[in-house]
Amino acid sequence: MSMMWSRRGWLSALTGLTGMTGMAGLEGLVGHQEARAATDEDQPKPGRALQWPRDFGSHAGTRIEWWYITGALRISDGSGPWNFGGSDDLLGFQITFFRSRTPVADRPDASGNRLSPHHLLFAHAALTDVRAGRLMHAERITRWNGQDVKGLATAGSEPFAQASREDTDVRIGRWHLNRKGPPDDSLYQGAWHDGDANFGLKLTLQTSQPVLLQGAQGYSRKSPRPGHASGYYSQPQMQARGELLLNGQRRPVHGIAWLDHEWSSSLLDPDAVGWDWMGMNLADGSALTVFRLRRADGSMLWAGGSWRPPGRTVRPFESHEVQMRPGREWTSAATGARYPVEWSIETPAGRHTVRALVDAQELDNRQRTGTVYWEGISSLYDEQGQRVGLGYLEMTGYAGRLQL
Repeated sequence: MSMMWSRRGWLSALTGLTGMTGMAGLEGLVGHQEARAATDEDQPKPGRALQWPRDFGSHAGTRIEWWYITGALRISDGSGPWNFGGSDDLLGFQITFFRSRTPVADRPDASGNRLSPHHLLFAHAALTDVRAGRLMHAERITRWNGQDVKGLATAGSEPFAQASREDTDVRIGRWHLNRKGPPDDSLYQGAWHDGDANFGLKLTLQTSQPVLLQGAQGYSRKSPRPGHASGYYSQPQMQARGELLLNGQRRPVHGIAWLDHEWSSSLLDPDAVGWDWMGMNLADGSALTVFRLRRADGSMLWAGGSWRPPGRTVRPFESHEVQMRPGREWTSAATGARYPVEWSIETPAGRHTVRALVDAQELDNRQRTGTVYWEGISSLYDEQGQRVGLGYLEMTGYAGRLQL
């Protein structure tokens, strides 16, 4: 799960955006393959095996989808090993590409019109400077007619937008994320830059472990009611190297990252107002995912997650096996929302504590999408109080019910 113009935060804006006809970003409408209509094969279903590299690509028949990367970086050339110790020199980063299918895509007269906005594509990037306690972010938005672009992703070509069905290759102009290589040895490359926000990143992300299938072999339930689920896999423990552009200076960076890819047409249960999600890379090579969906009274509607020790198979969590207890809260001066920035969690992986490295990592998008949520870099501690991991914490629905 996750957000920043969040994976989910973008989505509540769709009602207004899908009615727009003068939206910027016409460069996203070129293509050479016929747009694909909604197909049953894209929908997450129990027992349906994920296929590679196909399921690295987009699932245009579903209503919502995102590719979401978070991580921790240090200014370094990467010549030495990554060190999980220390916090002040850390930079938390997030880049998310979203796709949302619009009602236009289901109209019988839309398939032949390359200017029809079958989908909306969004991208959001954020950077947290732990030492300065500062959060920076930037975003892009365009419409896309559902056609894969062939042969145009070359230097000097016009910017375009797409979310390829064949493999991970999602782009909005010069913001992009793509994947190469065999399924268990993936190499991702991404770049995003915003002059107004005055920051950018260019990263190479190398997987070090096999694909982690969340839920029941990639079918991740989000509710006690049947049907509320997503297709969901993760790529934890990725090695990140690249270049940071900040305040006009270019610096080498090195770190560790996590990728989530989810798609669904029916994600949020009507009784859920929001969720809390954590994705943590552990120093011993383990990967820990924990999430819960909340009712309006704060009680847990559903929970899940997984734990994969290094070199072993993934251990998915049943809803009753997860407990998440909120601790210390931070109150946003901008919105008045109160967020638990410290959590006690109990899972089959043991007892842990999660603490935000910076309290003020709220995204207030009331002037744009109307959404407010919290997402940021956080530490994972064991029962002895030792930091054993780093990752991201996401909290939605604390400033009002999340609308999808």
